[in-house]
Amino acid sequence: MAANGQTDRGRLAIIAGSGFLPAYVAEAARQAGENPVIIALTDEADRDWSAFDHANLGVGNFAGLEAMFRRYGVDRVVMSGGVARRPPWREVHPTWRVIRQLPSTIRTLLSGGDNAVLQMVIRLIEAGGVRVVGAHEIAPDLLATTGPLGRLSPSKEDFRDIAQGAKAADALGLLDVGQGAVSVGGRVVALEGAEGTDQMIERVAGLRAERRISTRRRGVLVKLCKPQQDVRADLPSIGVSTVLNAKKAGLAGVAVEAGRALVLDRDAVIAAADDAGIFVCGIDRGLAAEGFM
Repeated sequence: MAANGQTDRGRLAIIAGSGFLPAYVAEAARQAGENPVIIALTDEADRDWSAFDHANLGVGNFAGLEAMFRRYGVDRVVMSGGVARRPPWREVHPTWRVIRQLPSTIRTLLSGGDNAVLQMVIRLIEAGGVRVVGAHEIAPDLLATTGPLGRLSPSKEDFRDIAQGAKAADALGLLDVGQGAVSVGGRVVALEGAEGTDQMIERVAGLRAERRISTRRRGVLVKLCKPQQDVRADLPSIGVSTVLNAKKAGLAGVAVEAGRALVLDRDAVIAAADDAGIFVCGIDRGLAAEGFM
């Protein structure tokens, strides 16, 4: 036992990619009494980590990662934030465990879907005795709840778009391609690929401007966790930028999977949605495809 009566344990490490999520997780960890170590991914992390113990590592630097874990006595790690690029094999710095699995590791990095890559990384990390935990375990307040988050609720037509979008997002997730889809007037008009959610919504805005999709019907963005996804990494997330882009694209709202999606800066998201006149809601995966919350 520690002197303060709490059980001794190792430190928490946060592998930080791009975006706001790593900062929210780090702050939640501090509020819970943790002293997290930040491992900022080179060319990905875009926050200032000077207030934390931190180091910069390349995405494929497994040997450096293990050295950091040993140096700081890390026993748990959170993987958070965006990673836009896969490391070429020349940039992979392996441990002996990675070397023993090198052919399959390189093959997964080159051709596996995002979820396959994340599951491989989780296995490699945990093989070294460090437990991978989800961002929602450190910051549970980020999880989307069922029902409208703000002042507005989906209409009957919106529920139809939610149902169509959920079916498309589910099928897309099974292929390990993306997590989001946009449905307008009951027609799926966009699927999320490697470009990410915000860029997908920008494509919808372009299609709208070109009158290639209805200008009378608004539509909905739906984001679901991939059916086979390990929830310890890459949960679907939305933030203020998602709401603002949805407004620009003329959408009626945004629906995310309750309990398995993250809402970053919830108060700001709600305020932005209310101001934009669009809804944000959490949906039950099993009921969404039937047009119910």
